[in-house]
Amino acid sequence: MSNHTAPQQAAGRETTEGRVFTVTGGDWDELAAAVGKADDERIIVNMGPQHPSTHGVLRLILEIDGENVVEARCGIGYLHTGIEKNLEYRTWTQGTTLVTRMDYLTPLFNETAYCLAVERLLGIEDDVPDRANVIRVMMMELNRIASHLVAIATGGMELGATTIMIYGFRDRELILDVFELITGLRMNHAYIRPGGLAQDLPSGAVDQIREAVKTFRKRLPEYDKLATGNPIFKARLQDVGHLDLAGCMALGATGPILRAAGLPHDLRKAQPYCGYEDYEFEVPTADTCDSYGRFLVRLEEMRESLRIVEQCLDRLEPGPVMVADKKIAWPAQLALGPDGLGNSLDHIKKIMGTSMEALIHHFKLVTEGFRVPPGQVYAAVESAKGELGVHAVSDGGTRPFRVHFRDPSFTNLQTMAAMCEGGQVADVIVAVASIDPVMGGVDR
Repeated sequence: MSNHTAPQQAAGRETTEGRVFTVTGGDWDELAAAVGKADDERIIVNMGPQHPSTHGVLRLILEIDGENVVEARCGIGYLHTGIEKNLEYRTWTQGTTLVTRMDYLTPLFNETAYCLAVERLLGIEDDVPDRANVIRVMMMELNRIASHLVAIATGGMELGATTIMIYGFRDRELILDVFELITGLRMNHAYIRPGGLAQDLPSGAVDQIREAVKTFRKRLPEYDKLATGNPIFKARLQDVGHLDLAGCMALGATGPILRAAGLPHDLRKAQPYCGYEDYEFEVPTADTCDSYGRFLVRLEEMRESLRIVEQCLDRLEPGPVMVADKKIAWPAQLALGPDGLGNSLDHIKKIMGTSMEALIHHFKLVTEGFRVPPGQVYAAVESAKGELGVHAVSDGGTRPFRVHFRDPSFTNLQTMAAMCEGGQVADVIVAVASIDPVMGGVDR
């Protein structure tokens, strides 16, 4: 269609993302000629941030030449939770309710890493009861399986393998049911607290976990049948998102990405915490350096996590789940009432009726919180996605002076450009899925 009065051409302007043409009408031949004067035929494509599958608010800025990716960048910050800053306005115990919401697929790792840092500042690491540590390990390993199931399920969904997606979310429900029984919630638990746990395991929890482990033993081979040897699945993942060991070391990648490059680095073995040195398990690796290897590593890690969970169930001895020091121990005795989980009425009667001092102490601990000696520490755990570290700084007050997280999703996302550049547009999705980033952990 031509405009006979005044032929308008596509006016070009330079932006931070290259030359952009604004078309307002005019003759098509003139328009094509104007665009053709550009120096190259590369175009900038925005993938996201409108939720490309489960990677949430991640924006990928791709410079493509035909089907080939020339340059790839990540645009982050669209979730803007401000959790780290908010921690400075809450007591040390209240902090667990915030950090559990960061990487919302691995809440129990967030809580454990944070609590380990607080306990190190308090100097009570050795006072945490054994039963609390065993339950912590068990809950983290169940959480690892749940997180890997989502990684495999959503990665499959993006490839069009909807059966893997359905199986993954079906099996994850077993673990979320266990979490709901033990903590009262499917996610955002705030179950692991400085000094121990919010409460002990309820009746029936051990039996339900044993049943879940049995079910997983039967169902995990289904993923092998569906995907591991599937030629279509392998063709989409093999040699896609390639990153070798040197690249992982240079970019700080940890977790399945690093182990798929052949290095058996795992903080549970390298720097044990919560008694991991007493458990028997292997660190799975692959030497493919690609998306397929990361899939195989995650699949094998789920089997190892089941081994650890079974060992935890055998080690559970009766005992307390919170430090004995009443100046630190959160004074809650939870019970399941008609309105859900909350403080037991017997506990409230005891506090209200025992003595005025007990009531004042309870009131101060809940409203003001305990003081943490000044200092700074770094505590790290092996999350489902890699090294999850916490740098906590105390100025001696009842609130953190600063808490900064080294979230594996944030660090691993740096590998995106190295994995995608030189590949094809269709392989970008596969590469990002193999990184398994959760933006709640990136935009803290």
